[in-house]
Amino acid sequence: MARPCRKINHYRRKSIETKQDDQLSAIDKVEILTLQDNYIDITAMDNNAIVQRALPIKDGSFSKSILSEHGFSALVRTTAGGNTHTLLFDTGFSEIGALYNAKALGADLAEIEAIALSHGHMDHTGGFAAMMAAMPNKGLSVVAHPAIFRSTRYLKIGANMHINLPALTREGVNAAGMKLVETQAPLALLDGDVLFLGEIPRRTDFEKGFPIAFYRENGEEKWDPIEDDTSLVMNIKGKGLVILSGCAHSGIVNTVLYAREVTGVETVYAVMGGFHLTGPLFEAIIGRTTDELKKLNPAHIIPTHCTGRKASAHMEKEMGNQFILNMSGTKLTFAA
Repeated sequence: MARPCRKINHYRRKSIETKQDDQLSAIDKVEILTLQDNYIDITAMDNNAIVQRALPIKDGSFSKSILSEHGFSALVRTTAGGNTHTLLFDTGFSEIGALYNAKALGADLAEIEAIALSHGHMDHTGGFAAMMAAMPNKGLSVVAHPAIFRSTRYLKIGANMHINLPALTREGVNAAGMKLVETQAPLALLDGDVLFLGEIPRRTDFEKGFPIAFYRENGEEKWDPIEDDTSLVMNIKGKGLVILSGCAHSGIVNTVLYAREVTGVETVYAVMGGFHLTGPLFEAIIGRTTDELKKLNPAHIIPTHCTGRKASAHMEKEMGNQFILNMSGTKLTFAA
């Protein structure tokens, strides 16, 4: 049985934290099964030792499709010393997307020991209630930055047009029968197999956040730094860090640099997730972001979700031997 954690009481035998808050173990393997992403090609047929595409076949025939939508969700399964742990990272946009794919892919939701949320935008939390309702185990920890519950967020499209962003609430987490764990600091999860990175310092001179994101506080309009944005970090024995972001509103380069700083591990093995480089607001920094990622030299670069077509194409051109195209239903295996 895992030792009880110092800060958090748990309903299950496997604890979410057993070490110092920011201590990360070296593990043998991590499998990342994408339950939701913006793209799907059911006939890709490019499986290899790392990439396994969705192939929902029953009785020799295609039985289901796999859904794609503007959202992200993944199951993260770690293996270390013969022990395995499973964590749910984000829940997609709609009530049906990630949950439908989990069922189509035969994912066992009973294996999930904890839930981590990258930030409070609806394309990462919109499926929360439906996913939690389908979970056989209640009382699991939901780990998030406190600012994830900021309820007055909107995008400001010109002076007269605002698009409101629906928010997850603390009441919604409690109503789902889960236990909320709020942290701004890095927090070790799953017996130290995974690190929830917490609030990420903004240090690069080009990753300046989402310029049209705002919120209201006491009636005053404020620019939203989306400080709840965070990522997960794993450390593969002999290979280095695997970093999984939601949208990287803090900047994917800032994220990787902070992951190295917190863990003390310099080598970056894989960088995966939404890099939020889509659209004209971010096209100017696609080249600089790619150049900085090339300097970090990960073995694998896997842009997902909100990275955008132009940024993904540029990264594939510049980092072709390292580039992996992700999809809904894809399982990536990074092993020692």
